[in-house]
Amino acid sequence: MDQPVATGKVLYVDDAAAADHIRNARRILVVGCSGGGKSTLSQKLARHFNLTYISIDRDILWLPGWEQRDRAEQRQRIVERIAAERWVMDGTGPSTFDLRVPRSDVVIWVRMPRLLCICGVLTRWLKYFGRTRPEMAPGCIEKVDWEFIQFIWTFERKFSPRIVAGLAEHGPDVPVLQLKSRGQMQRLLDLLGLPP
Repeated sequence: MDQPVATGKVLYVDDAAAADHIRNARRILVVGCSGGGKSTLSQKLARHFNLTYISIDRDILWLPGWEQRDRAEQRQRIVERIAAERWVMDGTGPSTFDLRVPRSDVVIWVRMPRLLCICGVLTRWLKYFGRTRPEMAPGCIEKVDWEFIQFIWTFERKFSPRIVAGLAEHGPDVPVLQLKSRGQMQRLLDLLGLPP
């Protein structure tokens, strides 16, 4: 695919076109299911392109002990952070696409298969067992429960339509790259000259 393709008012682009957009981007939004690798990718992009890394989980959503911030405060914190000129933001939350997508130069949708996402979450849980991972709010000890596994298992069916609708409504001209495999993610990293 050489040219961007608009499907349902979402401007999907291929790896090479996305790499060009990413190289020139000042603001990148990375969305997708938990465990798919969006935080790792976001942090690599932030380091490589000298962008501020913003984690929805750490900076917007959670307070210590897995308590959610009030929605109005969440939105205010997003407004404050997206006012900056250079950032990469990691987190899905279609309910705030109205704020985040229009401000983004490119969206990367990490759309990995659900078994890969579950494996990613379990691997992360083992790695950070009893601790808080860096992209999470302080005091939110890494955990996996049945509800979280169900969330991942049903993510594609329940949330992907909301992601598509939000992208179409709030950013029909914002290029979107879907990463659907680890191989495709590695190709993007190779195109950008980033290590695996």
